[in-house]
Amino acid sequence: MSTEELPPRESMEFDVVIVGAGPSGLTAAIRLKQLNADLNIVVVEKGSEVGAHILSGAVIDPVALDRLIPDWRSDDDCPLKTQVKIDKFFWMTESSAIALPGFAMPPLMDNHHCYIGSLGNVCRWLSRKAEALGVEIYPGFAATEVLYDDNGAVRGIATGDMGVAKDGSHKSSFTRGMELLGKYTLFAEGARGSLSKQLIAKFALDSNSEPPKFGIGLKEVWQIDPAKHQKGLIQHSFGWPLDMNTGGGSFLYHYDDNLVAVGFVVHLNYNDPYLSPFEEFQRFKTHPSIRGVFEGGKRLAYGARAITEGGYQSVPRLSFAGGALIGCAAGFVNVPRIKGVHNAIGSAMLAAEHVNAALAAGRANDELVDYENAWRDSPVGKDLFTVRNVKPLWSKFGTVLGVVLGGFDMWCNTLGFSLFGTQSHGKLDRATLDPAKAHQPKPAMKPDGKLTFDRLSSVFLSNTNHEEDQPVHLKVADMALQKSSEHDVYAGPSNRYCPAGVYEWVEDGTSPRFVINAQNCVHCKTCDVKDPNGNITWVPPEGSGGPNYEAM
Repeated sequence: MSTEELPPRESMEFDVVIVGAGPSGLTAAIRLKQLNADLNIVVVEKGSEVGAHILSGAVIDPVALDRLIPDWRSDDDCPLKTQVKIDKFFWMTESSAIALPGFAMPPLMDNHHCYIGSLGNVCRWLSRKAEALGVEIYPGFAATEVLYDDNGAVRGIATGDMGVAKDGSHKSSFTRGMELLGKYTLFAEGARGSLSKQLIAKFALDSNSEPPKFGIGLKEVWQIDPAKHQKGLIQHSFGWPLDMNTGGGSFLYHYDDNLVAVGFVVHLNYNDPYLSPFEEFQRFKTHPSIRGVFEGGKRLAYGARAITEGGYQSVPRLSFAGGALIGCAAGFVNVPRIKGVHNAIGSAMLAAEHVNAALAAGRANDELVDYENAWRDSPVGKDLFTVRNVKPLWSKFGTVLGVVLGGFDMWCNTLGFSLFGTQSHGKLDRATLDPAKAHQPKPAMKPDGKLTFDRLSSVFLSNTNHEEDQPVHLKVADMALQKSSEHDVYAGPSNRYCPAGVYEWVEDGTSPRFVINAQNCVHCKTCDVKDPNGNITWVPPEGSGGPNYEAM
């Protein structure tokens, strides 16, 4: 059956369509209902349930949540129960963890007012708040297409067809997707959203901004020996096991009932094609100051996700005819604080307020220019502006000098000035890899199955599942280029940057063959960022496919 022969899609009309049931999408829905209970709002979510695809540290600054739901602390249903009590920062060498004095840290780095918890569970709680207000939430439906009117304005989205076989034919279960039409559509897809990418390109939203920058964050949740648990302790580190030219660091958060979230972030502008973020994470846990925390414990969960790191300079234009970008789809993460939830909530509230004003004035499908003009002077813009130089200084001067200069600049911005102006980011992350001949392969990490693990056993913990007989959702534009460049020049870095064992180069006679194990994909989207030729594109698989995180 050709595209022309497909039956028409059914459509539903709403005042506002929201793509993504993360913290920004759900906040936008809640805020709109707070402003006007009569608005008709739908949220579409590709995960099997709200929270299934959500992964974050997470130490959450409640500043924006306080404005959205002022009484959340007294809500027994709210999953944020652990406030930060002890806040530590370390410089790591191979054998030592050197504590940095608290007085040297800029005030904005203080976390004592923050809360530790599962962002997935926070989103589940927010979804209940939204539904209680009358918001419709459709989990298990991936938004795969932006719909435009005759004037080129966004008029909504379409969800993907279901029941398409791997060869493109239609199975007996084939069902057409739905058209969800709105007067305004808000895109809250998170980092490297597939539709957000298309909108940025179509409307040239990035024409006046710096290139987007990303990191990959890997996380495990452990249940540890109660005698070792220090509820309310958080610690961050930088340094070992990364070299001084590779940005990144760790986090370790003690919360709830003997739970510890441990994670590792690697900036994706690294240059060594032999680097494996997954193995560096496993290696980090073997540090003398870290491994004892987990001895006698049990690993409960694993996941990985790309993180936006461009900050203030890389935020694209947020508004376009018919809609806007909110949350991490726009890149509102505060990199040195490793926090984006407060800005995701803040940007969503700001967008919702401007959407409501537009609807109240009888407008529809035009550009929310006032939202674009307002964000820099909002708490979101002010938060990002003070740390705008941390990432580029680290990238330009390496870990030691770059971190020192970044910290100095944060102190200066706290006092209202900067000696560095606004630094630029330079290259796209995919353009930073050196040819393999400039580096040496690294010894493989040998997992012990107790503290350190392999990728496949880790993916198992993520509860990742995809319908096997469906088109591969990782699209390689030019397979010959993948062989001649990604393999021959860069020694196949996809096999190492992917945290889920999706990509393999298999020796098949005289020519290696590129194998894509799409069923392993945890939707981190690192390949979409780091492939040296931009030759791999992540698109949504059939709805509900991917990880099913329980409390990440």
